[in-house]
Amino acid sequence: RAISVNFPSMNPKISKIINEIRSLFILVIIVLTLKVTIFELYIVPTGSMENTIMTGDFLTGNRFIYGMRTPDWIGIPFTDIGFSVPSIKFPSFREPKRGDVIIFKFPRDTRQKYVKRCVAEPGDIFEVKNKVIYLNGDPYPLPENGKFRMPSTLSETFTQSDIFLGNQGNKDQFKKLKIPQKGDQIKVSPENAKLLLHLMLLDGHELKLVNNGIEFPFTMVSPDELYRRKGKEEVYKPYYNWGGSLLVPWLDNIPKGSLLIDGQPISNLDYYTVEQDYYWAMGDNRDDSLDSRFWGFVPKSYILGEALFSYFSLDLETWLPRLDRIGTILQ
Repeated sequence: RAISVNFPSMNPKISKIINEIRSLFILVIIVLTLKVTIFELYIVPTGSMENTIMTGDFLTGNRFIYGMRTPDWIGIPFTDIGFSVPSIKFPSFREPKRGDVIIFKFPRDTRQKYVKRCVAEPGDIFEVKNKVIYLNGDPYPLPENGKFRMPSTLSETFTQSDIFLGNQGNKDQFKKLKIPQKGDQIKVSPENAKLLLHLMLLDGHELKLVNNGIEFPFTMVSPDELYRRKGKEEVYKPYYNWGGSLLVPWLDNIPKGSLLIDGQPISNLDYYTVEQDYYWAMGDNRDDSLDSRFWGFVPKSYILGEALFSYFSLDLETWLPRLDRIGTILQ
């Protein structure tokens, strides 16, 4: 005959603890799902968007409006420990437009997220003259809470060494540049080399130089940004200027060699067809903003959402809350 075994019932206190842990786990999963798909919270560490966004503002971002995305990387926050996963993008309610305060993955270190104002859309002709932005020949006004901190203006004859593409002038006098859009054809030529290297990498292609059998892969990840984030000098070692083989597209002393795109000689191409739309992003604090004038285009695929409002704010000098900033809608 069958033998029945009666186990002692679980201690009610232990059962309650297990149920609480289960409920907390489900809540964490729901919060994380909302965080990476619909809404996300951000803390602003710099003043590049003052006075629209203040240092110490805690922002709510809408990740739904431009098309909700599932995570493309899973790992330990604030580290590079993790792995990439296929990502799915859902249909968008609308596309980013001029004036939007956008949240995006920084092109030179996608582990970082930037908040800037979109000032130019795909196909726009962008230019800065005497600190004034011109789009397609017309002046683009400074946002209501935007500002300039420096009364002087850099001369047209002065070229900043760290300006985007290296030959566009300076932050106050930026030469005309077309914002790429999907379908644009760019001639493959030495004059367009830096522009093409940027776009091909941001479009997701594999680029490398081959010299006497030695391969020099290209990356968009800046060693300076890695150092800022990690604080370790060894991040420089894999890069060409520090004895390694990795190249970045803004480098002036790129070695000679044959350039390959996805394993094929680039000399096989007469034109490169741009594969996605690009945007131009700048801080409202125009004299104190590391923005597209220095590092270039924002790919559409890197845009995560729109910043909506400040739900909390902390003065980082006194560590006291700024009550007047709570609930501030970003315009």
